[in-house]
Amino acid sequence: MNTETTTKIGIEDLFSSRGRVKILKELAASKELLISELCRKVNLNHSSTTSHLKVLVKSGIIEEKIHGRIKIYRFMEEDLRARALRNFFNIWESK
Repeated sequence: MNTETTTKIGIEDLFSSRGRVKILKELAASKELLISELCRKVNLNHSSTTSHLKVLVKSGIIEEKIHGRIKIYRFMEEDLRARALRNFFNIWESK
Protein backbone atom coordinates (compact mmCIF):
# COMPACT_ATOMS: atom_id res chain seq x y z
CA MET A 1 0.00 0.00 0.00
CA ASN A 2 1.21 3.48 -0.80
CA THR A 3 2.01 5.66 2.20
CA GLU A 4 1.27 9.00 0.51
CA THR A 5 -1.21 11.10 2.41
CA THR A 6 -4.62 11.94 1.03
CA THR A 7 -4.86 15.47 -0.33
CA LYS A 8 -8.01 17.48 -0.88
CA ILE A 9 -8.53 17.59 -4.64
CA GLY A 10 -11.32 19.75 -6.01
CA ILE A 11 -13.97 18.08 -8.14
CA GLU A 12 -13.06 20.35 -11.04
CA ASP A 13 -9.46 19.09 -10.83
CA LEU A 14 -10.64 15.51 -10.62
CA PHE A 15 -12.71 15.90 -13.81
CA SER A 16 -10.38 18.34 -15.58
CA SER A 17 -8.96 15.69 -17.88
CA ARG A 18 -10.70 13.30 -20.23
CA GLY A 19 -7.98 10.72 -19.52
CA ARG A 20 -8.52 10.97 -15.77
CA VAL A 21 -12.26 10.46 -16.19
CA LYS A 22 -11.63 7.41 -18.41
CA ILE A 23 -9.34 5.95 -15.72
CA LEU A 24 -11.91 6.61 -12.98
CA LYS A 25 -14.70 5.00 -15.01
CA GLU A 26 -12.60 1.94 -15.83
CA LEU A 27 -11.42 1.40 -12.26
CA ALA A 28 -14.95 1.95 -10.92
CA ALA A 29 -16.13 -0.84 -13.22
CA SER A 30 -13.15 -3.18 -12.88
CA LYS A 31 -12.38 -2.55 -9.18
CA GLU A 32 -8.65 -3.36 -9.57
CA LEU A 33 -6.22 -3.45 -12.51
CA LEU A 34 -2.54 -3.76 -13.31
CA ILE A 35 -1.22 -0.52 -14.75
CA SER A 36 -0.53 -2.20 -18.11
CA GLU A 37 -4.14 -3.44 -18.30
CA LEU A 38 -5.44 -0.02 -17.35
CA CYS A 39 -3.33 1.68 -20.07
CA ARG A 40 -4.70 -0.70 -22.66
CA LYS A 41 -8.33 -0.35 -21.57
CA VAL A 42 -8.32 3.47 -21.48
CA ASN A 43 -6.11 3.76 -24.59
CA LEU A 44 -3.48 5.99 -22.93
CA ASN A 45 0.27 5.59 -22.84
CA HIS A 46 2.03 4.55 -19.64
CA SER A 47 3.38 8.03 -18.90
CA SER A 48 -0.01 9.77 -19.18
CA THR A 49 -1.73 7.06 -17.17
CA THR A 50 0.88 7.29 -14.42
CA SER A 51 0.52 11.07 -14.28
CA HIS A 52 -3.27 10.84 -13.89
CA LEU A 53 -3.00 8.05 -11.34
CA LYS A 54 -0.73 10.18 -9.12
CA VAL A 55 -3.52 12.75 -8.76
CA LEU A 56 -6.15 10.07 -8.16
CA VAL A 57 -4.03 8.30 -5.53
CA LYS A 58 -3.42 11.61 -3.72
CA SER A 59 -7.16 12.24 -3.70
CA GLY A 60 -7.73 8.96 -1.84
CA ILE A 61 -10.18 7.58 -4.40
CA ILE A 62 -7.63 5.17 -5.88
CA GLU A 63 -5.15 3.00 -3.99
CA GLU A 64 -1.77 1.98 -5.38
CA LYS A 65 -0.41 -1.42 -4.39
CA ILE A 66 3.16 -2.28 -5.27
CA HIS A 67 4.44 -5.85 -5.42
CA GLY A 68 8.05 -5.65 -6.58
CA ARG A 69 7.88 -4.09 -10.03
CA ILE A 70 4.16 -4.73 -10.39
CA LYS A 71 1.76 -1.85 -9.70
CA ILE A 72 -1.91 -2.53 -9.13
CA TYR A 73 -4.51 0.22 -8.83
CA ARG A 74 -7.69 -0.33 -6.86
CA PHE A 75 -10.88 1.70 -6.72
CA MET A 76 -11.44 2.57 -3.04
CA GLU A 77 -15.02 1.35 -2.64
CA GLU A 78 -14.90 2.02 1.09
CA ASP A 79 -14.55 5.75 0.38
CA LEU A 80 -17.95 7.47 0.20
CA ARG A 81 -16.78 9.77 -2.60
CA ALA A 82 -15.62 6.79 -4.66
CA ARG A 83 -18.96 5.01 -4.22
CA ALA A 84 -20.78 8.21 -5.18
CA LEU A 85 -18.65 8.50 -8.32
CA ARG A 86 -19.33 4.88 -9.28
CA ASN A 87 -23.05 5.46 -8.80
CA PHE A 88 -22.85 8.65 -10.87
CA PHE A 89 -21.07 6.79 -13.70
CA ASN A 90 -23.64 3.97 -13.56
CA ILE A 91 -26.57 6.40 -13.69
CA TRP A 92 -24.98 8.46 -16.46
CA GLU A 93 -24.24 5.39 -18.61
CA SER A 94 -27.74 3.90 -18.11
CA LYS A 95 -29.48 6.64 -20.15
